Amino acid sequence: MKDDQRIQLLKELLLELHHGASPESIQERFEAHFTGVSALEISLMEHELIGADTGITFEDVMKLCDVHANLFKKAVQGVELADAEHPGHPVKLFKEENLALRATLLRIRRLLETYAETSDDEVRAELSKGLERQYGLLGQFERHYRRKEELFFPVMEGYGHDAPPKVMWGVDDQIRDLFAVAKQSLQDKLSSNPSQVREDFEAFAVEFESMIFKEESILLMILLETFTQDDWLKIAEESPAFGYAIIQPSQVWQPHREGFGVEKAEPTAEQSQIIETPDGYLTISFQPKEGQQKLDRQTAQAFGKGYLSLEQADLILNHLPMEITFVNKEDVFQYYNDAVPTEEMIFPRTPSQIGRNVELCHPPKLLPKVKRIFTALRSGEKDKFEMWFKSESRGQFVHVTYKAVRDAQGEFQGVLEYVQDIAPYWAIDTDFYREIED
Repeated sequence: MKDDQRIQLLKELLLELHHGASPESIQERFEAHFTGVSALEISLMEHELIGADTGITFEDVMKLCDVHANLFKKAVQGVELADAEHPGHPVKLFKEENLALRATLLRIRRLLETYAETSDDEVRAELSKGLERQYGLLGQFERHYRRKEELFFPVMEGYGHDAPPKVMWGVDDQIRDLFAVAKQSLQDKLSSNPSQVREDFEAFAVEFESMIFKEESILLMILLETFTQDDWLKIAEESPAFGYAIIQPSQVWQPHREGFGVEKAEPTAEQSQIIETPDGYLTISFQPKEGQQKLDRQTAQAFGKGYLSLEQADLILNHLPMEITFVNKEDVFQYYNDAVPTEEMIFPRTPSQIGRNVELCHPPKLLPKVKRIFTALRSGEKDKFEMWFKSESRGQFVHVTYKAVRDAQGEFQGVLEYVQDIAPYWAIDTDFYREIED
């Protein structure tokens, strides 16, 4: 079947859904014509039909997503996809968050509509409080996006899918900007211009719902076809550091894993082999290669101006009152310290980010600034950059430094970033203090 014929059939199926047909009733016809077509192809066709002069809505496509999700499950029948329906699995949580966020959108729409229809001041005051609560819940989509950007995207890049994360992250930032406008509009214009508040909210909601479509019918389908169970386990382990939107996991996902307890025999110090030749027997002796020696973390070694063991150096770095990140001269994110748990970090870092190009660790809108900083530090134009800002929500005064790291010969070896909350120092109001007096 040609692409234009498939699009026409897809249109017919979507219109049937639009007019009340159940997804189950069209499953067989869908499978007959779309088996072997990738999630990406089908989703792009669906996206082409939304917004066209077809009468097909976002909700219709969301219904069909269940149909072709079933198709892909059957096409790659196996251990990995079945896990995605288990409580606590990152995919199930991701979808549950989207459901909760869409329910919040609907509640806000009803509240705004009711607000516009009433002139009673007391009723409007209660509706205003309700809107503030619902906007607060909706704002938790930031956690949903952060997990996607910081945990899903690095694994995608590891499999060679660099372009989709960049595009989606850029759209995420546009949606963040639209929400900021909608939220400010609620604060400033609700009583004086409620129609403008609704207009600003809908500008956000349209793009937000479109992103839900892209996440569930394109992104997750690609991930389910690509990621391994170990990938999902790592994502599940690191997810709490970024939090969840509205919902909380009801249980920890613990997939069944088969254990294989066959132990390898210890190699002997020396082994030999006897080979028969026409003139007699030849004995060949050989020494097996030893495995990689375990890294000694306890023995002190020459270190800077003194002596430290690897274990001591690690402890010292983790006890510094600042967050440290090192990006090497190849622009690869190579190290960060564990000064505080990830969920308490000013700039959250997770193990999945190690090995990523530094450009992929930042939102697209920040890339020009990141490139300028690294170019200036690499060339020697500048030795360091400093910046600071107040975080009213967290009560922090954040100070950030990007410093060029050079070796004894002056050769550029990378960039050290150190971040600290200087609010406690900013609050010092005396010239002298000792906790322990003489």
